[in-house]
Amino acid sequence: MAVEIGSDNSERNDELFASKIDKNGDSEQNNDTQQQDTEDDIKGWGFSDPRLRPFVVISITYLLFTVTDGAIRMIVLLHAYNKSFSALQVAFMFTLYELAGVFTNLAAGMMGARWGIRFTLILGLCLQILSYGLLFGWEDTWSNRTAIIYVTIAQMFAGIAKDLTKLGGKTITKLVTPEGKHTRLFRLVSLLTGWKNSLKGVGYFLGSALLSVSYELALGFMMGLIVIALPFAIFGLDKDLGTTKTKNASLKEIFKLDNYNLNVLSLARLFLFASRDFWFEVPLPFYLRSPNCNELGPDYPCSPEDESCTRGAICDPTLEYCTNMNIGGGCGGLGLDRVVVGAFLGGYIILYGQVQSWTPQLVTGPLNQTPPNKMTEVFWGMINCYPTLVAAIVVYTSEAFRQYYWGSMIAWLVVIIVTFAIIFAINSSIHSFLVVKYAKADKVAVSVGFYYMSNALGRLMGTLGSGFLYTYAGGRVENIPGYDPGSDARLGLAACFLAGTVSSLLAAIITIWIKDDDSGFKCGKCTIIEEIETPTLEENKASSNQSSSAI
Repeated sequence: MAVEIGSDNSERNDELFASKIDKNGDSEQNNDTQQQDTEDDIKGWGFSDPRLRPFVVISITYLLFTVTDGAIRMIVLLHAYNKSFSALQVAFMFTLYELAGVFTNLAAGMMGARWGIRFTLILGLCLQILSYGLLFGWEDTWSNRTAIIYVTIAQMFAGIAKDLTKLGGKTITKLVTPEGKHTRLFRLVSLLTGWKNSLKGVGYFLGSALLSVSYELALGFMMGLIVIALPFAIFGLDKDLGTTKTKNASLKEIFKLDNYNLNVLSLARLFLFASRDFWFEVPLPFYLRSPNCNELGPDYPCSPEDESCTRGAICDPTLEYCTNMNIGGGCGGLGLDRVVVGAFLGGYIILYGQVQSWTPQLVTGPLNQTPPNKMTEVFWGMINCYPTLVAAIVVYTSEAFRQYYWGSMIAWLVVIIVTFAIIFAINSSIHSFLVVKYAKADKVAVSVGFYYMSNALGRLMGTLGSGFLYTYAGGRVENIPGYDPGSDARLGLAACFLAGTVSSLLAAIITIWIKDDDSGFKCGKCTIIEEIETPTLEENKASSNQSSSAI
């Protein structure tokens, strides 16, 4: 099967969002197709059908890989925390992982078009094995500088592997979809691929759970999952799958900034994803792990034999009092175990993935905002500011966090994280649809090369920025006589939430610049902005004929 990868470089949710719009009868372009797409049209389409076999093979491979991709972040971050690396140092460990996404996103489509999806899939899986293998070499005796450089390089291979493997997951739905048979097939596609983000959340939990047993066990188990996935890619796919006989897009063409709406959307995407990673990837797990500042120091004696120290603190056998396990991670957090931290973050990813998949049916459809337009994203982009703004205010000012009421702190964080996950998923789904809408006249690889690069740049900016803010914004805790517990994690997390709010606001404001004002804006039965009726081709011809007759 030969198809042009250059036109298939959009993410899974692009197709899912568009397909669900079609399913609800909201896309005029596919209404006729829906009516013709009867049971007989796709009779016999099942997992054993050769037309679906590439989709099944790549889905299995991609979903297994996704578990390992989520796990590697938790394994590296939580292992680094126990080795007393600061939030900024851990953020540096992820720089090449994110930076690799910038360049791999641009090159992966061209590689797939030339050598096929099978080649990029196998290469991605092998690089993931290499990354996990390198992490086995992380020695406790190394200096911090040596460890940061080594782990950063190992993570770089994981970042390249992620985007090479993602190429198959992003393109295979189009490769197996016959002309005019979209709706029924996309139901099957939605069912299988809708779990991608959810399985990444499973990876977050599995990585942290296995790490609590053994670092080597966690790495070995994840390598085993990749080894299971490899035979599917090697023996289950044709080597020519996804290759193209036409000329593929060059890097020069990808960087042509001649699509105004898409370029503005790309800039908004950068700040949208930074709004999450300013607090989620590094600061939140560090905060969840850090101990209570008020129960550290000489006033809290202990012995290594008992467990008298509070959550997140350890008993130093030489000092014989409770100390902070990681001074670079600060104090003032919840002191949760690694498994609970993994479950916290994994739960967010699972919820995000499910809401993202069902946004058209549950949110934009009932609100009469399907298909979404620029004003739909501005509306939800503004709403995206509120959870992190409330979080910054509550963490900084409330008695629950200032006086360390542990139960109230957990309740507040759960509510804030769940709310943000839902709203952010809606924004992400709308963005995914808009990139298809604005790029439909061109090759998608040419049009969205900068778009997906900006996605990775946003994560990079958020990750690095969060490391600086969390480490330095809180200042040193100085109210414990004779002991330095590190920085104030509460103030550091509040600063990160505030940075996320500013980033969300910038994303919404930038979206206003998009030139897409014809569709109006509705919220349920209320019309906020009237739709501008555009004359049809027939009306234009009639008007032209009348003008000619008058002359």
